[in-house]
Amino acid sequence: MQLFLPKQHGAWAMLIIPFWLGVAASGFLWQHIPFFFGWLFLYLATYPLLLLFKKKKIPFYTKWAIIYLIPALVLLIIVLISRPTIIYFGLLMIPFFFINAYFSSKNNDRAFLNDVSAIFTFSIAGLASSYLYNGSINESTILIFIASILFFTGSTFYVKTMIREKKNEQFKWISWGYHIAVPIIWAALGQWIVAIAYIPSLVRAFYMYGKPYSAKQVGIYEIVNSCIFFSIIVAAIYL
Repeated sequence: MQLFLPKQHGAWAMLIIPFWLGVAASGFLWQHIPFFFGWLFLYLATYPLLLLFKKKKIPFYTKWAIIYLIPALVLLIIVLISRPTIIYFGLLMIPFFFINAYFSSKNNDRAFLNDVSAIFTFSIAGLASSYLYNGSINESTILIFIASILFFTGSTFYVKTMIREKKNEQFKWISWGYHIAVPIIWAALGQWIVAIAYIPSLVRAFYMYGKPYSAKQVGIYEIVNSCIFFSIIVAAIYL
């Protein structure tokens, strides 16, 4: 049986990076393993769940939602037993799920607000993974939450300028202005290492704009950029 997987390849970095940055910001427990895989299956389940709002292929999407939800719930129950109050982070995600459901029902999944809503959801997972360690949120946790949101919002701007909005001059200038402003703000706050984490994004936003890269090439370069970001933010946490 061929797996039914999300088509938004960039979401995989959003799924992985905030979660493990949260672990880096606090500490690792063995419960992080079932937590991550539970989070993975929950993400996989949301894909067919959101497609249900399009009111097409309902039996097919329902089947796959159930296939992914069952292991997700089993794994996440392990986490809830260990840290019951972590459920509050799941509740925080619910409004963002309904925003995504609204755009799915309107067949407007590529809307910028829809992307930002998903970014907040993935970043909340980073808060949750950090909270699991000792039931608290520290300064590093807040830093990785904000850093993740800003990074992936910039990634969204960039990808759109390369594909869907590549002929939109106004969108280009918004993207460039955003990529310039973010590292400047971090530097002004005294977070120099964090500011450096956004420099590769700034460079690629300017250098790669207008070049005839395919969607696959854009995605590959973003994976590399995400790995660089992850490494530098981890360094910022420990230095």
